[in-house]
Amino acid sequence: MSAFMSKPFSKWAASEGISNDDLRGALTEIVGGLIDAELGGGVIKKRVGVANRGKSSGARTILAYKSGKHTFFMFGFLKNQADNITSQELKALKTMAKEYFSYNQSQIDKATKSGQLIEI
Repeated sequence: MSAFMSKPFSKWAASEGISNDDLRGALTEIVGGLIDAELGGGVIKKRVGVANRGKSSGARTILAYKSGKHTFFMFGFLKNQADNITSQELKALKTMAKEYFSYNQSQIDKATKSGQLIEI
């Protein structure tokens, strides 16, 4: 199973000091069953620690995740910026997840090559 992040998520994560190792650690926890919230349609929320602040006051990431499939980090926000996503954001993220889950390997390769997806 491979994990990817969208280009906007990648820029956000870099600006907040969230490393690929931080994201891999979160993914390991997810695979182990430690999911903060299942939001429906394969969309989940997972906390990630940020620069010595720990998970509880760190970042929230929104992923497209289905066991045995590719995983896509789609959106992130800091706890001090927002408590949660809006219903409109959730609807858009579910649509995005559905699109990502429909990708075949050729489409993933093309999106990676163009920089729209970045492999973690």
